[in-house]
Amino acid sequence: MTVSRQEQYFTLIDQLMRCPNGEEPNLLTANSELIDQGFIESLVQVSTMMAHENNPDGAKFLIHVARELAKELGLYPEAPANS
Repeated sequence: MTVSRQEQYFTLIDQLMRCPNGEEPNLLTANSELIDQGFIESLVQVSTMMAHENNPDGAKFLIHVARELAKELGLYPEAPANS
């Protein structure tokens, strides 16, 4: 049985939540084939679930990761820096 892309996203999100602080970029680089708009949508979906399950820290962390990845992929417009 093949693992769906959605399941791969959730596995990677789970690994992100468990990996030592600072190791996240290495984990994401190692799984770069999964980093796309679908993964970012999954991050947001899981963070919403966490927010509802009283895990605000986990939710904030995943939203942060989603925002950074979206910027890298050009999916998230950079806010103009206020001078």
